Amino acid sequence: MFENKERTDIAELGEFGLIKHLTQNFKIQHESSIKGVGDDAAVLDFSEQQVLVSTDLLLEGIHFDLAYVPLIHLGYKAVQVNLSDIYAMNGVATQITVSIGISSKFPLEAVEDIYKGIELACNKFNIDLIGGDTSSSKQGLVISITSIGHAKKEDICYRNGAQEGDLLCVSGDLGGAYVGLQILEREKLIFLENPQIQPDLEGKDYIIERQLKPEGRRDVVDLLAQLKIKPTSMIDVSDGLASEILHICTQSDKGCTIYEDKLPIDPVTYETARELGLDPTVCALNGGEDYELLFTIKQADYEKLKNDVDISIIGHITDKNSGCRMISKSDVVHELKAQGWNAFKK
Repeated sequence: MFENKERTDIAELGEFGLIKHLTQNFKIQHESSIKGVGDDAAVLDFSEQQVLVSTDLLLEGIHFDLAYVPLIHLGYKAVQVNLSDIYAMNGVATQITVSIGISSKFPLEAVEDIYKGIELACNKFNIDLIGGDTSSSKQGLVISITSIGHAKKEDICYRNGAQEGDLLCVSGDLGGAYVGLQILEREKLIFLENPQIQPDLEGKDYIIERQLKPEGRRDVVDLLAQLKIKPTSMIDVSDGLASEILHICTQSDKGCTIYEDKLPIDPVTYETARELGLDPTVCALNGGEDYELLFTIKQADYEKLKNDVDISIIGHITDKNSGCRMISKSDVVHELKAQGWNAFKK
């Protein structure tokens, strides 16, 4: 995929030359970033705040397919999936470190594209790049990003705080990233069979973007702060809605009831799922990679949130003995099961 571009061998720069080249345009934006790239370790000062840290690993062939994932989008997404974990703690993300393993097939220009995507995400979400590492890789492209943020102790949300009667809320809409992935996989197979056929993505822009360029929901954290709502629990929807609901219920030692007709599904997601012979509800429950925020609030906070069109109340928390269940559109009760992404599934 790099034949038509000017090609510079990474070995010409060496490790430290490569790091300097890739990070020279990144600017420090936070007072908490005392020292960023360029020394043996970064230096951070968060004063009275508690520090939040999260790490994600993205592996070529497991988490992404370069047959249809542009490298700029990959860099952007790699940052977003990490920032989402900080936002899921009701915190503010401020710094990242980036480590990459690169195989010999990648010229400098390809790695520059990855860092362009990283820089776009840093600029949009006000993030400092403060360090990382580079290495050669015999297993394809590897990207590891650590995100760092902060929050006041009393503002941090964990998964284990849901109480009986709390309302289950989710931001945005669900299933789009998974259905977008199915479209990309379909077009890849068609291309492999006949490279002369152009991809048919007309009308699918929204769900393709949901897969290739997700957005961390920092705005939801800001909204909750403005409305003076402290969620009783929170998690990001990375592995599928059902899986995340079960995480909250398990760690909070509670059950739940959700309603199929309350699940937020975009019309393009719904229609495309049907075209592909998929159940839109299953896509919403088990698709994953939506990176929306799932959280519980006290019923007393309902009035503050009820008119926000970007937040859907999909159910409520029950006692543990009631189990975790979904009421279908036809009033049939289904046990809620996690069938989404499994990092170790072969």
